[in-house]
Amino acid sequence: METKGICIPLDVPLAMRAVYAANLDRMTRGTGRLLLMAGDQKVEHLNDDFYGPDIPADDADPEHLFRIAAKARIGAFATQLGLIAHYGADYPDVPYLVKLNSKTNLVKTKQQDPVSLQWQTMDELDRFRESSGLSIVGVGYTIYPGSEREAEMLTEAARLIFEAHQRGLVSVIWAYPRGCAVADEHDAHLIAGVAGLVACLGADFVKLNPPQGAPEGPAKALREAVQAAGRTRVICAGGKETGVKEFLTRLHEQIHVGGTAGNATGRNIHQRPLDEAVRFCNALAAITFDGADVDRALAVYEPAGR
Repeated sequence: METKGICIPLDVPLAMRAVYAANLDRMTRGTGRLLLMAGDQKVEHLNDDFYGPDIPADDADPEHLFRIAAKARIGAFATQLGLIAHYGADYPDVPYLVKLNSKTNLVKTKQQDPVSLQWQTMDELDRFRESSGLSIVGVGYTIYPGSEREAEMLTEAARLIFEAHQRGLVSVIWAYPRGCAVADEHDAHLIAGVAGLVACLGADFVKLNPPQGAPEGPAKALREAVQAAGRTRVICAGGKETGVKEFLTRLHEQIHVGGTAGNATGRNIHQRPLDEAVRFCNALAAITFDGADVDRALAVYEPAGR
């Protein structure tokens, strides 16, 4: 069974397939591509991304994330359940993806291989979905293949994906090869292997850091990962703040050269004042959902007459 060209996994029960299809359609706006607004960095990077001389004052307040998500054209807003519980009542129309594990950046790989374990159970998430009435369309989870603790994370991820599908929820796996056993976490062949690993877990989308240093360039190097992932769709992490045209060009190439299905962007969105952040999101959406070229997307970001 397919919806908008995407196969509905067989671990989605017949009774939940319409729910799954509706959640997937909402996240991808019927295109099969995903613009995920990533708001999980308040754990991952603590306050480094939200406060400083080059960061707008808007970003110091966690509600800035929700204001953007409510006004911008996105697929879903990914953040931890605790933030959603505090702010979701004021932003009930946002489609939420609950990030079910996170870790800080305080413990470095040279000290200990990374591990990030699940914060809430799916039963606890069920109770929150029922009591809050919010539109929760999916769940997210990070794995670190190559870590000495990878077995724990893979087991949790596999169970989480299965349980999400049982509920008609879409699953997104953040996948970063990392640990003392990993020589180069940006190697294209390794990243492709990780994409295939996430396909074996059964996820709907895998979020990857794009490869670096490949002779054919990062966009073409993504093709191996897209092939390895099969029906698990690849989206790329946005990374550190960069120029608008550069970012839009990279996204366009990732989709149209590399064959990816969108991106997950955090800092490049929320490290802007509200109006600009919304316009930047809408420019990303023009490329992701509408198939716009870079010039058209730039016109969305900076419309004539501003």
